[in-house]
Amino acid sequence: MREALGLARRGEGTTSPNPMVGALVVSSDRVVGRGYHVRPGSEHAEVMALREAGAAARGATLYVTLEPCAHWGRMPPCADAIVDAGIRRVVVAFQDPDAKVNGRGLRRLAEAGVETHIGVAADAARRLNEAYVKHRTTGFPFVTAKWAMSLDGRIATRAGDARWISGAASRDLVHELRAVSDAILVGIGTVLRDDPQLTARDLAAGPIDHQPTRIVLDSTLRIPPAARVLERDGTPVIVATTSRSLPEARRRLQALGAEIVIADGPTGRVDLSELLAELGRRGIMSLLVEGGETIHGACIDAGRIDKVLAFVAPIILGGPAPGPVGGAGVEKIAEAWRLTQTSIRQVDQDLVIEGYLPPVPPTEAVYCETSARSDRKRGTAPCSPAS
Repeated sequence: MREALGLARRGEGTTSPNPMVGALVVSSDRVVGRGYHVRPGSEHAEVMALREAGAAARGATLYVTLEPCAHWGRMPPCADAIVDAGIRRVVVAFQDPDAKVNGRGLRRLAEAGVETHIGVAADAARRLNEAYVKHRTTGFPFVTAKWAMSLDGRIATRAGDARWISGAASRDLVHELRAVSDAILVGIGTVLRDDPQLTARDLAAGPIDHQPTRIVLDSTLRIPPAARVLERDGTPVIVATTSRSLPEARRRLQALGAEIVIADGPTGRVDLSELLAELGRRGIMSLLVEGGETIHGACIDAGRIDKVLAFVAPIILGGPAPGPVGGAGVEKIAEAWRLTQTSIRQVDQDLVIEGYLPPVPPTEAVYCETSARSDRKRGTAPCSPAS
């Protein structure tokens, strides 16, 4: 199963909105077929492995990282292909949470007399497909907040200079992260200050064949027509705004190729929950948030961040410089948002801290203001982040 998970990871960045799946056919303790899902519309991992195994699949064992499908989509049902190939035993990492599958594949195999086992390396398989699981069970994307900061917690100097806090190796890692994310989100403040392209650049390991959808939160459409994020390069650009923005400004951006999404929040700002729901409906499973303290604070206040990736550089900036997270924040240390399943690794001179934030129940969601001076309290209403 570990080898199957390694195969599945080869589809990282190309399979969305499908899951990453790997499969092996084993006969007489020998691997006779391997496969992984490459992209939507391509053959599934099980079918690829069965095709490579050929006649050796009869009476063999199939190891697969996700429950085989039992419905017609772009491809025929994998469960039927497994039965037709004469597989005797199927070992599955975990059950597919998609409503179209969700146990149906396992039942189809059992009804055909195929011996089935589930739960081998389940945690690792779920972690690999954490964005898929979140999307299929909630309808929302899996959201990762990423920032680089100095040892004293600053993301820029007092004059606003932020290039570069982290080292070159850390920046390469960020480009790898962009290349496997469905979309990147920033606020208008980041666009006005840094004029980013929000693309994943080619690395020494080879060219990148996937570019994430670029999303900008801009309540009143202050984004300049010449902003690099609007460059026509075939990558979708979404500008999330409100009814406060001028129709002429919307038409001007649409003429530049950007798509306008209106998500009105009760405070006159872009409603984050509504926007995330819309992104989920579009099949966006993984969202990377690279905003400044305003956007990060709004998302964390709202309980919409699933994972945090913080790059800590061994430099000290001092002074009245901005930090990575604004928003309403908490009043007591006991109320702090605590990361779980944390890990720390060193990338050249930087430390990378990774961990998960537990979701805030719907009854504890909050409205989010743009300033750390906000006197809104946690637990009052749904989030509407500033932009």
